[in-house]
Amino acid sequence: MAPIAVGDVIPDGILAYLDEENKPQTISIHSLAAGKKVIIFGVPGAFTPTCSLKHVPGFIERAEELKGKGVDEIICISVNDPFVMNSWAKTFPENKHVKFLADGAAKYTNALGLELDLTDKGLGVRSKRFALLVEDLKVKVANVESGGEFTISSAEEIIKAL
Repeated sequence: MAPIAVGDVIPDGILAYLDEENKPQTISIHSLAAGKKVIIFGVPGAFTPTCSLKHVPGFIERAEELKGKGVDEIICISVNDPFVMNSWAKTFPENKHVKFLADGAAKYTNALGLELDLTDKGLGVRSKRFALLVEDLKVKVANVESGGEFTISSAEEIIKAL
């Protein structure tokens, strides 16, 4: 499948998270994005160095600025289970705006055409690193990294596009 691109409508899909009582819940990506301006960014894995030290912190640190530019939701997706995503989110106590959502079986990542097969490294199928700016379900910016790079999917690059 071709990767999601500018002008495409994002596919709907179900992602998971833990509620306040640590019970697994699911949510439709369309329910979060319909009629809104949202950023959806994907990372190869929770607790991995670049994701934890650069990618996620950038969106947390710039969240107020993004909100000020009209962004309604900031969504972080990773091919991990909701328990891992919840534990990872707790390592960012300063976070007030980024939602951490799990794509445990990579179904949504596959629907976006952004899967990254790292089975040869013992990591299984993951997500490419990416950042999408979506307005009312339509992709306005699609910054998808090659390999393990972190050059175009940062919060700073999305801010430049707003």
